[in-house]
Amino acid sequence: MTLELEYIGDTTIPVELQGVTPCRLRDLSLSEIEGMEIYHGKEIVSLADFFKISGDLSDEQMRLSGDLSGVHWIGSKMESGSIAIRGNCGRHLGSEMTSGTITVQGSASDWVGAEMRGGLIYIKGDAGHQVGAGYRGSSTGMNRGTILVHGDVGNELGLTMRRGLIAVGGKAGGLIGFNMRAGTIMLFGASGIRHGAAMRRGSIVFMGAAHPPLLPSFKYSCRYQPEFMQLLLRNLQNLGFPVPTSVVDSTYDLHHGDMIDGGRGEVLLRVS
Repeated sequence: MTLELEYIGDTTIPVELQGVTPCRLRDLSLSEIEGMEIYHGKEIVSLADFFKISGDLSDEQMRLSGDLSGVHWIGSKMESGSIAIRGNCGRHLGSEMTSGTITVQGSASDWVGAEMRGGLIYIKGDAGHQVGAGYRGSSTGMNRGTILVHGDVGNELGLTMRRGLIAVGGKAGGLIGFNMRAGTIMLFGASGIRHGAAMRRGSIVFMGAAHPPLLPSFKYSCRYQPEFMQLLLRNLQNLGFPVPTSVVDSTYDLHHGDMIDGGRGEVLLRVS
């Protein structure tokens, strides 16, 4: 069965669900789950104060519903199971998760998948700033796993990213892949500027018709058809991500950079 959490709160103060994950709740009774301590601002409250709870976690499946835009840290440090969210949710979705699946039938706020180490986050709407990023002061962002966003995202997508895959179907802000160390970022829509600044390794792929201006510290290398892109795009299609079949066998212009940091990163611009 599935554990159902229906949000019944009426507050403008943030509600934080750190620790409320399938693996943490799996062996608890319903009354123990209802009594779990969460934060409402600085106040410690019970989970049942803000959620109507039913079902069980025998299959390690959780489903959250209601206006969750003020509910943060959903799926933080998740290790197994699945979380399905009907509607929008707040910040830090799936931060530091190591396994499992989170799906959002709506949009999420900032820091989606921050410093995640594995698993899949699938957002059918938009996401905020710093998707797959490292927190301020950290040298490592996302370090394995997959983040898929159908819609738009904000600035600093993949900040200090170490490994993994991020695919965005819509637009993005500026500074994609800033200080990136490895991994792959794919963008299908328009974007801002200063992408790949200080990147050392990894790939940033711009699939859209309008190419962003590249920093002068990136150098053109060649035009080619990388086989790994065909495999990657077909894998995204298998996951249900909206990849047009017409782009699977595309040609790309390859640029290397950031030359200030060794020039081992790559930016691919789809040309046909």
